[in-house]
Amino acid sequence: MRRRRTAVPLSASLLSASLLSASLLGAALLGAAHAATPKIAITETAAFDAATVAPFGGDYADVYAYLDQHSAEHLAQLQRWVRQPSISAQNQGIAQMAELLRADLQQLGFRDTALVPTSGHPGVYGYYDAGAEHTLVVYMMYDVQPIEPTGWKVDAFAGSLVDEPGLGKVLMARGATNQKGPQRAFLNALDALIKTRGKPPVNLIVLAEGEEELGSPHYPEVVAKYADTLRKADGVFFPMNTQDRDGGASMFLGVKGILYMELEARGNAVSGGPQKAEVHGSLAAKLDSPSWRLVQALATLTGPDGEIAVPGYRDAIRAPNREEQQLFNGVVRDRADPAKQLESLGAARWKNGRDYRDATAAELFDTTLNIDGLVAGYTGEGVKTILPHRAVAKVDSRLVPDQTPDQALALIRKRLDDKGFKDIEIRKLSGYPPAQTSVQAPLTRAALSVYRKYGQTPPVAPRIAGSAPYYVFTQTLGLPMISGGLGHGSGAHAPNEYMVVEPAKGSKIASLTQVERFYVDLLYSLSDALKKSKK
Repeated sequence: MRRRRTAVPLSASLLSASLLSASLLGAALLGAAHAATPKIAITETAAFDAATVAPFGGDYADVYAYLDQHSAEHLAQLQRWVRQPSISAQNQGIAQMAELLRADLQQLGFRDTALVPTSGHPGVYGYYDAGAEHTLVVYMMYDVQPIEPTGWKVDAFAGSLVDEPGLGKVLMARGATNQKGPQRAFLNALDALIKTRGKPPVNLIVLAEGEEELGSPHYPEVVAKYADTLRKADGVFFPMNTQDRDGGASMFLGVKGILYMELEARGNAVSGGPQKAEVHGSLAAKLDSPSWRLVQALATLTGPDGEIAVPGYRDAIRAPNREEQQLFNGVVRDRADPAKQLESLGAARWKNGRDYRDATAAELFDTTLNIDGLVAGYTGEGVKTILPHRAVAKVDSRLVPDQTPDQALALIRKRLDDKGFKDIEIRKLSGYPPAQTSVQAPLTRAALSVYRKYGQTPPVAPRIAGSAPYYVFTQTLGLPMISGGLGHGSGAHAPNEYMVVEPAKGSKIASLTQVERFYVDLLYSLSDALKKSKK
């Protein structure tokens, strides 16, 4: 999932540092206006406190005992999932993973299961009829990111157990935490419930996609097929590891939207440059360069300080409402040491020297315009003097209410046109709007009560900086949606991705069995909350 990691796949190679620095010069030459650092007004002084939610009181000793007795078997299930490659960008193992998930749902007792054809990778549907009054939709993604060529301690698809200092025993594999590990842990919890009590306390609909890492371009097709059934549900849940290295859990109620695109400059009759293939670098004396053309075009989109310079780009953004401001106040009060956050990110300061509070406000409430990767010509070892005939940049923009992908794209197109860059081609690769659920929703309160049972008082963010297709539920279907769960993992989209399964002695990180207990309690807590809300 595209969450705090917020990274999207980088291009295979990057332009040289000199080319990047030249973009600043290009901005000055083109007269790009300096963009002031936006100030987000927070006028509320009250802060939301999860401690005001009473801990969940349910105790299901028979289910917990089953989980303890089958811990080795349940770990093997996680390993089985991560050992099946499912790289959506490369269509590697997608069909096999989709069928594996469908077959697992069928084995668990889901009455109806299906592979759902789309214009891209298939979705997976499953319905468990518990004869209950209420129904929970469980969103899942079965695809993972490509594997980096270097940096892994173990084979990325071996499902290896590794002893990590300070953490304990971890499952190290692609998909371990994003998101195969927590999702299979949820199914382990469901299996324990069914084996001990015959059925869960709510009906369940699993609706999975195999293109989350591609921007979920065809997931709406899966949702549309079952829209009538889904609208009858009471909410949507996304299993996720939410603890940090110190064991503290956090919770978020929404996601930013995203616009992901490619910008390309090619040699052409208007801007010049070679049109068919690269030529000798010495010809730069008499031929224009598509590479410089792209860099100069990109430089019109921000000021020298990196702030967005596209006119009107923030005009649609609504100010944070009262609930969002109170959630923000709770987040900045309860989050970990800002210095530790910077250290974990390998950075020395927040953007443009902002203080922690303003940086966090931007993270939650402001939009972005980010270059993910640049490719042009030769970027390998040694020397090869060429003048490339094309240059490509991958760019993403994280969107907040009330921005839309098409609106943002149109503003970027106009900016380039107005600055004389009509020849720069823009290809929209994915895009969807932001989404959010209220902290007062029964689903939210039910989850908070379970966190409280396990000694957690999580800061609750109105949204995270990353993106996921929550909008298909919150906007298209009008359902509340949250993510949650205990457990710690890291390295999503990077080498050595892991999920802790046996924490080190003294650690506050949940073990795999404790992660599964959380999901058991959540299902019962949600059932209780929904029953009370109907009275």
